[in-house]
Amino acid sequence: MSTEQNADAPVSDALAESTSDASLDRTRARSQAIEAEIDANPSRFRVLTGDRPTGNLHLGHYFGTLANRVALQDRGVQTWVLVADYQVITDRDAVGEIQDRVLSLVADYLAIGIDPARSTIFTHSTVPALNQLMLPFLSLVTDSELRRNPTVKSEFEATGGRPMSGLLLTYPVHQAADILFCKANLVPVGKDQLPHLEQTRIIARRFDERYGRAEADRPVFPQPEALLSAATNLLGTDGQKMSKSKGNTIELGMDADTTAKRLKKAVTDADRHITYDPAGRPEVSNLVLLAALASGRDPHEVAAEIGDGGGGTLKRVVTEAVNEHFAPIRARRAELVADPGYLRQVLDEGNERANAVAEATLAEVRTAMGMIYT
Repeated sequence: MSTEQNADAPVSDALAESTSDASLDRTRARSQAIEAEIDANPSRFRVLTGDRPTGNLHLGHYFGTLANRVALQDRGVQTWVLVADYQVITDRDAVGEIQDRVLSLVADYLAIGIDPARSTIFTHSTVPALNQLMLPFLSLVTDSELRRNPTVKSEFEATGGRPMSGLLLTYPVHQAADILFCKANLVPVGKDQLPHLEQTRIIARRFDERYGRAEADRPVFPQPEALLSAATNLLGTDGQKMSKSKGNTIELGMDADTTAKRLKKAVTDADRHITYDPAGRPEVSNLVLLAALASGRDPHEVAAEIGDGGGGTLKRVVTEAVNEHFAPIRARRAELVADPGYLRQVLDEGNERANAVAEATLAEVRTAMGMIYT
């Protein structure tokens, strides 16, 4: 039996362990320490984050991850933002209106404050060297490891039982290439994403152990750490999980009137007295939280001010807060969408930077593997 097969079970345990209570406590503590280190020396860190261009970004994305990306950028952390266009086809048969969706995503990024002069926005499909890293990386994992990977399992379950594609099976390896091509050493994640980051750490470690760089104390790849986000999970307007396909989201690009109409139909309950009780009153509390996030206030304070005003007053308060907060973002987004040439320029420049870094990393990988022939 090979070394990799012998290591298979411990690796599987490591992936599962990454979301255990004890491991989460350690990750939270380390994340707090990293926050302090960012304040002291932000240039130490390089962040990789991004999205699949499968639809328009919404308020859940904004308050969950997007606003934090801008905050990290503004604190001086080098930030790489991936438009994961190749990952669109991990669980579907076609790419759809991919060009429009990619440009829409870039417009969203720029509108919320991602600065292309300080952050790099790029696409999978235009960085060949990034994707070529998958070949040596695939040799470092086993079929059974991938099938037991919690990320693969959850993504497969979300497909409704359709046959698993090879790309979906190797999804964690592609994500490892995303992170390691630019040698990112910090990845903002929620706890459900910790297994895929652990898989990346395993791949980085195995590469250096196999090709002798770890012993020389000059590894090719860092073992990236998690910045565990305190991401706010907002429900959709129907009280269910936010989903673009369900039409229960408020998109970043929606105008004020459409936002008001969506929120007017939002689910509440029969109790006119408004309280913030996420466990007992999830739908009402979700709207209270949205108003609080949009206005920068405490949700208990928002609820107390509404008091006996009922669902109608709550929806009015939420609508006003959301529309006020997003008015400048939407205005800027409208300007950007009207200038697709500029959006393409931003992508071109980001792709050029990404290609230069990816080619340098691939050259280092080939050197470590002894695959330089000139």
